[in-house]
This record gives sequence, structure tokens and C-alpha cells, in this order.
Amino acid sequence: MSDTVFTLPDLGEGLTEAELVKWLVHPGDTVAVDAPVAEVETAKATVEVPSPFAGIVAELHAAEGSTVAVGAPLITVRPVEEKQAGSGNVLVGYGTTEAPARRRRRQAAAVTPAPPERPKIVSPVVRQLARRAGLDPATLVGTGSDGLITRADVERAIEARKTPEAEDTEAEDVDRRTGLPVRTRVPLTGVRGRIARTLTRSRAEIPEATTWVDVDATALLALQEDMRRDDWKPGLVALLARFVVAGLREFPALNSRVDVEREEVVHLDGVNLGVAAQTERGLVVPAVRGADRLSIRGLDTEIRRLTAAAREGTATAAELSSGSFTLNNYGVFGVDGSAAIINHPEAAILGIGRILPRPWVVDGEVAARRIAQLSLVFDHRVCDGGTAAGFLRFVADAWRLRCAPSPTSDP
Repeated sequence: MSDTVFTLPDLGEGLTEAELVKWLVHPGDTVAVDAPVAEVETAKATVEVPSPFAGIVAELHAAEGSTVAVGAPLITVRPVEEKQAGSGNVLVGYGTTEAPARRRRRQAAAVTPAPPERPKIVSPVVRQLARRAGLDPATLVGTGSDGLITRADVERAIEARKTPEAEDTEAEDVDRRTGLPVRTRVPLTGVRGRIARTLTRSRAEIPEATTWVDVDATALLALQEDMRRDDWKPGLVALLARFVVAGLREFPALNSRVDVEREEVVHLDGVNLGVAAQTERGLVVPAVRGADRLSIRGLDTEIRRLTAAAREGTATAAELSSGSFTLNNYGVFGVDGSAAIINHPEAAILGIGRILPRPWVVDGEVAARRIAQLSLVFDHRVCDGGTAAGFLRFVADAWRLRCAPSPTSDP
């Protein structure tokens, strides 16, 4: 019986690599078919990778925080008694074909022995401390009871590595341009790397232009209160989304993308409305599919679900890559305006700043009103300024007058 090397499987969506966030197993652990062995972060989402084989983990082929290419070795599994074939279905998020729970328990009892005693005992806190220092806990000597590796053991190992040569090397990490010491280096991998590449490509390929308008939001806030129910109050983003999809129906050129290879502008039938969401892993844009067919309540429900999933890291790759137009509420960060970067390969992004009380002329008289700024960044290849201005004016007037068309199912 020979060891089996499990490589990083095809992740789908055209992805070719992933960042290894966390190992869920260690050398010496017993794994079953379909048991998750690692957590990886792709450019689209964070997922667990299931093992297609059962046996003992013999070797881990990558360090946490490193980037692993699809097809590169991930773990080596050593059979226990006889090689147990996996299902072969190792697509991330799906795992292998699942056997009934009762049959799996019988198989585990018959084939897989009890896990051997771990050679090292390490608490999660101490393991994390060692990992951050670049130490393998298996190489440390534990001074605690029963060989327990303590925080002091890790700290001693860290100090032991600090030879004069190492300290000199650390001191040489200086920024060449400014001459200032480098405090830290953050690899552009995973979601952060994907964001960087998308924004760079957007700036490089899209000849963008920006137009903006101040709008009286007093009537919109009143509409929000009018629509309040005992169990629900619509979010402002959902109300704005309803006006946006109505505007895209009138100005469809902005709901498109440019096919560079075929030299075509591709106009889309229907709207998948992307909603920018700030997360711990960076800015992501989950999309409300078929937003043009949803009521305000439907939009509100889906926007809340998707933004929560994005922040929890559970949004699917399809949800994070299927938008046709993006809405960005940067007012939540306390700013009034922004010239955003288009979410490539879309053709436009609409942003809203914070809503503030300001003096405003109404019927020839100055009055206190609630004012916000709308800004539209658009791809000048798909339309000219007149079309962009017409769309922005449509949204602003519909918002101010509470008159955007809506499906009959709207509350």
C-alpha cells in the first residue's frame, strides 16, 4: 500500500489558485472520506476542501498563508489497512458523494482504527502563536505536563532564532524609495489580490467619466416611513435600488459590458444589481440576481442576505461575480461624494453619499431639507455623457418625486 498525494482540485469559475488560510488536520491525524482537511480562500470566497481519501495524514505540502496552485500537492494520505477509494468528486463546496450516515459509521468502525495518540499536545492559542512566528509545533519540545507545549516553549523557540545575523537581516528591511523602515508586508493574495487585479484592470482598460448631482432626499425619507410595517422597514439602499433598475430600463446602455476580443458592446436583458459591501477581507460586490423583477421588499430582503453572507465569507462565487451594474453606499463611511472605480467588466457604478440637513431652495424659498449627492461613473465606450446624465437625472428626479415605476407586487 502506497501513500496517496491529494492535489488542490479544480475550484471552478476559472480560478487557478487559492490561499491556504488554515489547516484543519495535522500529520498523524486520521481522516475519513469527505472530511474537510483545509480552509482556502479564493478570489471569490472562503471554502473548505474535503479529502477524497481515508487514512492517516502523512504530510502537509503547504504552509498556512501561502498560495497553492490548482493541481499542486496539498496533503499526502497513508492508507490504514487497505486503500479506500474516494468518490473522486472533489469540487470545492460539494465534496465527495455522501454515503448514508449509518453506512459511514459501519465503514469507519470496520476500516478506520482509533486515531493514534497525537505526538504533541498544543492548545489552539499556542498553535496560533507558533504559526504566526513561522514555527512548526511538531519540532518544539514541550515542558508542560504530558509533553504539553506551552506559550513559554514557543517564546523560547522564537528567541533562540534571533541570532545576530537574523537581527541584522531584519534591520535591513528598509523601503528603498523613502529610506523608512518597513513596518509590515501584506501579500496581495486571495480576495485582496483579486480586488487589486480587478481595480487595476478597470483603470487600465476602461475610459471612465464621472458625473454627479445633489438631490433632495426629504421625500425619500418620508417614503421610507410611509412604507414601514410592524415587521419591516425598507432600507434606503433597497429604495434606491428600485429607482436604479427603473432607470436602467430607460437607459439600457449602462447595463452592458464591452467584449474587447470581439469589439462589441454587449447589452444585457435583465439586471443583476451588485451591492458593494465592505468586509474584513476587503470590498466585495455580491449581486442581486433578477433585481429588475423584484419588489422593494424583495430587494431589501435579498440585499440584507447577500451583504451578511459577504461579511461572513459565505457568499458563493456566482453571487460575487454575476453583477451587471453596481450600487455603492459610501455614505455609511461618513463621506459626501466619491469618484468610484467601475467593477470590471461592468459599464457603470452609482454611488450615494451621506444624507445631511442643508439649506435648499423650494418654491423660491430657502428651507431646511435632507440633501445627498449621487455620483455616476460610466464607461465612455458604451455611451456618451448625455445618456449618463439622463440616467442620473432620472434616478434623482424619481427619488425626489417618489415616482419610480415598480412591480405590482411592491408593498
